[in-house]
Amino acid sequence: MKKKFMSLMLIMIIALLVSPVFAAGIRLEPHGSYYGSAVMLSSPATFNVDLQNGPGYDPHIFLAMPESCYNGLVGSVTVNWPGAATPVTISSWTKETVNSVKVPPGCEGGSDYTVASIKDHLQTTEAIYWAFVPFLAGPISSTPSEFTVTMASSASEPRMLIYVLAKEENGDLFSNSVPPTQPGFVVPELATILMAIASFSALGIYALKRKR
Repeated sequence: MKKKFMSLMLIMIIALLVSPVFAAGIRLEPHGSYYGSAVMLSSPATFNVDLQNGPGYDPHIFLAMPESCYNGLVGSVTVNWPGAATPVTISSWTKETVNSVKVPPGCEGGSDYTVASIKDHLQTTEAIYWAFVPFLAGPISSTPSEFTVTMASSASEPRMLIYVLAKEENGDLFSNSVPPTQPGFVVPELATILMAIASFSALGIYALKRKR
């Protein structure tokens, strides 16, 4: 009986961990970020965003990257959605070095992100650069809205985190967000991913030859 109870509890815990249905706040799809590690997507990367307990008004996209990635930016980071686009220009980014600082401004409670957690998700000790800009044509609802993010950087390991925040009706603060405890998405350039794949392939061929 005890074994059955423990098995049932384990199944329930796993279901809570892996199911995006139980995740609070704004949801980004693909929902791999709910599994505890950042999702690597090539640039341009396409997402769907929704809010089941919405709508979420005045939606903003929050982007963060290491200093080396910022220094290597090739033009603006671009956020596209049906019928419009937001270029996040070089001058739109803010540098932050203090780990305890919470960004972006205008958030409350669990809807803000510490610099320390952002660095951890980016796997960097460098200073970070972040941008926080409005996007989408209307509020976030239970019907998913699609958008695409494009980033190009000459850095050796370009990467960028993506989060989405929104306000409640007549609210002043961004109280709805992708949970800050989740690592969001890392978007490197496609070339970086291809180089990594080539490296792994070369190592695999070398190991196979050694084995023979």
